[in-house]
Amino acid sequence: MNETPVTLSVNGCLKGIRLSIPILPGAMVFGAVFGTVCAQKGLSFVETMMINSLVFAGAAQFVAMELYQAQLTYGIMLAMIGVTAAVNMRMLLIGASLRPWLGSVPGWQTYPALYLLTDINWLLSLREYGKGERDWGIYLGSGVFLWFMWAISVIPGYLAGSVVADPSIWGLDVVLPAFFAVMLVPLWKGKRQTVSWGVAGLCSLATWYVFGGYWGIMTGAVSGALAGALIDE
Repeated sequence: MNETPVTLSVNGCLKGIRLSIPILPGAMVFGAVFGTVCAQKGLSFVETMMINSLVFAGAAQFVAMELYQAQLTYGIMLAMIGVTAAVNMRMLLIGASLRPWLGSVPGWQTYPALYLLTDINWLLSLREYGKGERDWGIYLGSGVFLWFMWAISVIPGYLAGSVVADPSIWGLDVVLPAFFAVMLVPLWKGKRQTVSWGVAGLCSLATWYVFGGYWGIMTGAVSGALAGALIDE
């Protein structure tokens, strides 16, 4: 059976942008909250723009800022590195799952593009790949679009102070979880997904209950991947 060749087109990039639009309000609100956090921590506007644009890792950014202090010590810096690494450990598995699609693309294109990898455009891309899509402009377009909107979303939050410091008041804290729940539905194909998702969820909850913090992201991702690898359809 001949595999459909992998392509990259402007239309694919535009499709990736269109698919990202529904999640944009929630993502930008959390970007604004990050701007508020940076302002409260005493970072300058330029520093806030730089960390938000260059790091581009929402959850890890919030974790790092929770530990950040004006007077940094080696202990604080090591703690920031450790928790950030734990939160982003899932990116190893997420990136590996894109190999069937991007594995044939030249490395000089794919490796820089991995900077744009987020949970959102990964989920969008994986869903479209499952439908038979082979234009990886969907991944690239959604990644560039989300990066740009995330980069500018901190501006109103930084300038407005604490106006959006608590998105739960407006019910906006459920936007991202609801989006991921809806996006997972087309990816379900049978027993393997049921077991692996169940194991990941239980392991993540157990980790959060015992240790707290963000370690459940890593344990859930690893345990779910292992369960999926060991289960036959």
